[in-house]
Amino acid sequence: MPTIDCDPTTARARLADAGVRIDDGNTAHERWRAEHGGAVAVAYDDKVVVQGSDTTRLVGLLNNGGGRAHVYFDGASRGNPGPGAVGWCLVTADGIVAEGGERIGRVTNNQAEYAALIRALEAADEYGFDEIDVRGDSELIVKQVRGEWNANDPELRERRVRVRELLERFDRWSLGHVPREINARADDLANEALDDAN
Repeated sequence: MPTIDCDPTTARARLADAGVRIDDGNTAHERWRAEHGGAVAVAYDDKVVVQGSDTTRLVGLLNNGGGRAHVYFDGASRGNPGPGAVGWCLVTADGIVAEGGERIGRVTNNQAEYAALIRALEAADEYGFDEIDVRGDSELIVKQVRGEWNANDPELRERRVRVRELLERFDRWSLGHVPREINARADDLANEALDDAN
């Protein structure tokens, strides 16, 4: 449950500028409440507490974006094609800022990897980072996105276009391949999502 030390009046203005509906607080201690994207922000005298299933976007709006993050992604498919899932993680100097894992239906492993990268980039964009260093353990995906290898499969080409569109939203980005052990948290999140559905 993220807690943001800030001026609640400034935070309220940021949310209002983003089109988020703001309501009165439910108790005498709450200055206001706002619900957005699966999360609720509750303002007190000198902080805002965010809770819910997906706090990333709301926290990003309250923090007014900016900054640099390491973005890790991993996709998993059992059967190739088979049941698939994605895992992703956003890390700053303060530690893990946001992470997630979810099932995505029947896919190949490469489709799952691209879906994980897309979801990770969307989360980094929602959070409002200016600069990202993206890391994954799929050499194929990394080299295709960087233009070093061709994407012969039409569906993978389409996903590569989506990734490049998302990357253009950042002032600076890098994309690199890392060993699976460096990408362990994203891998765990994808596999946990698959395991939870069984």
